[in-house]
Amino acid sequence: MTNNDWISEVKYDEKGLVPAIVQDAETKEVLTLAYMNETSLAKTLETGETWFYSRSRQELWHKGGTSGNTQAVKSIVWDCDKDALLVLVDKNGPACHKGEESCFHEDVFGESAAPAASEENILLTLEALISDREKERPEGAYTTYLFEKGVDKILKKVGEEASEVIIAAKNRDAEELKWEVADLLYHVLVLLREQDLPLEEVLGVLVERHNK
Repeated sequence: MTNNDWISEVKYDEKGLVPAIVQDAETKEVLTLAYMNETSLAKTLETGETWFYSRSRQELWHKGGTSGNTQAVKSIVWDCDKDALLVLVDKNGPACHKGEESCFHEDVFGESAAPAASEENILLTLEALISDREKERPEGAYTTYLFEKGVDKILKKVGEEASEVIIAAKNRDAEELKWEVADLLYHVLVLLREQDLPLEEVLGVLVERHNK
């Protein structure tokens, strides 16, 4: 659909609400489950940020309106019955009011529900982890060490890793090469974080070049 007429087609419950599952558009981590009514959904589309309806307070609320942890909406998908929404967002800070990245952070059964890294999302997952390290600076972490030493140290490491990639390639050592390329990619991601340049913009350049 090309306009917002679909809002009226959502199958709200008897209280005029529809559950909205909020998911990180990059990592695909489920962030929270909230509820929207027709008004909050309209405000979400109008502002480009998530608005919900609080069942306890019985009022609209803007995610991040007080904390600053806003969520920029990338897309909204409804399910086959049109009675639930999936909202994909770019989050600016933790989604949970307890300061956790996701409201789903306490395991109650089975293995951890944390999203597993895969070949498809590892760079974005690593980028998110590096961003958290920069903000939190956990003691003893190598990434913390790099950020505390600053850009010159990060650049030195990028140069060193690039040289080691060249040496491994010249030696035709595939086993060594894969490890050195992995080290290089990690340090490049640290550099991008230090320069406040999202990986998404770099990937966008590759997509643009590919589509020409």
